[in-house]
Amino acid sequence: MKFIIDHIFIVSIVVLSGGALLWPALQPRGKRASSLQVTQLINRGKTVLVDVRTAEEFANGHLRDAKNIPLADLSSRIAELDKAKSKTVIVVCQTGARADKAIKILEGAGFTDVFSLDGGQTAWQAAGLPIAK
Repeated sequence: MKFIIDHIFIVSIVVLSGGALLWPALQPRGKRASSLQVTQLINRGKTVLVDVRTAEEFANGHLRDAKNIPLADLSSRIAELDKAKSKTVIVVCQTGARADKAIKILEGAGFTDVFSLDGGQTAWQAAGLPIAK
């Protein structure tokens, strides 16, 4: 106890830095799938790819057969995906941050099997996987 009191500044730095390291792990996130897992899901069929990036980002390159519905429009255009409720839905964005928001919207609309591409389009391209333009 004496050590903690005598070195309160150092102890507080250690506690704060430990909390900062744990914070991302404690954040609620949707289900994620790696590039390999997404490839396997696509090859099995019964998969719908939803790209929530802007139209400009989508035009620069996207996963083959992906449907572009920007995140800002997803709530109003969710009816376009009603036929896919029985399928696995994979949400893609540039890095994965927007995909987590999209997953919450889709799950709120009744979609049960929804994943986001871990690392997004950036991770897909870094793995050397094909994109369509």
